[in-house]
Amino acid sequence: MQTDRFFASTRGRIAAALRRRHSASAADLAAELRLSPNAIRQHLAALQREGLVSERAVRRSRTKPTYEFSLTGEGERLFPQRYDVLLNAVLREVRAVAGEGVVEQIFDRMGRRAAEKAAARTSDLTAEGRVGAVVDLLREHGVEAEYSSDGTAYVIHEHNCPYAETVKEHPQVCSLIHSVLGELFPRGSRQTESLATGGVECRFEIKA
Repeated sequence: MQTDRFFASTRGRIAAALRRRHSASAADLAAELRLSPNAIRQHLAALQREGLVSERAVRRSRTKPTYEFSLTGEGERLFPQRYDVLLNAVLREVRAVAGEGVVEQIFDRMGRRAAEKAAARTSDLTAEGRVGAVVDLLREHGVEAEYSSDGTAYVIHEHNCPYAETVKEHPQVCSLIHSVLGELFPRGSRQTESLATGGVECRFEIKA
C-alpha cells in the first residue's frame, strides 16, 4: 500500500478522520466526509478486513447501542511516528555531553528560525489567514490539525503529536510552536491542553 495514494482515497480519509476523532460511528463519518452511511460502512468493512480498524458497541443514550470504529495499532502505523524515540535519544546524548543549557539553546535557535520563516510566509495575510497557515504548517509535519473560532478567539486543535513522548522528557520541543505563535500573534496566545500531559488534544487559543 503506497501511503500517499492511500491517504488520497476515501479509506485514507476515513482513517485520518478516525485518528482525529479517536472513534466515530459510520453516521458520524458520513456526515463529516459527505458520503452515504452505506458507502462508509463498505469502506470500514474493508479496513476491518485489513486489520486497520476495530469496532465496538457504545451506549450514547437510552436507545440501542451505537457501533463506533477506531484505528488499531496497525492502523496507527500508517501515520508518521516513532521519530520521537530517535529524537529523545539524541537529546539525551546532547544533554549528557553538553548540558541542559545547550538543549535550551538549540530549541531557542530553531524556534527563532521557524518564527522568521512563518512570518515571511504570512506577512500579507489576515489574522485568520495566519491561523490557517499555522494549521497547514502543522499538517506538513505529520500533525492532524484544524482550527475553530467563536468570534473572540481562534483555537488550534492538534489531534496527534509525533513528538508527544519526547515532550514528556524534553518540554523544550514545544517551544517551536510557541515561538511561531508568539511571532504571528503578538496580541497573545496560550496553550490550554496538551497530549503530553494526558489531554485529548494539544489546544492553542489565540486572541481574535
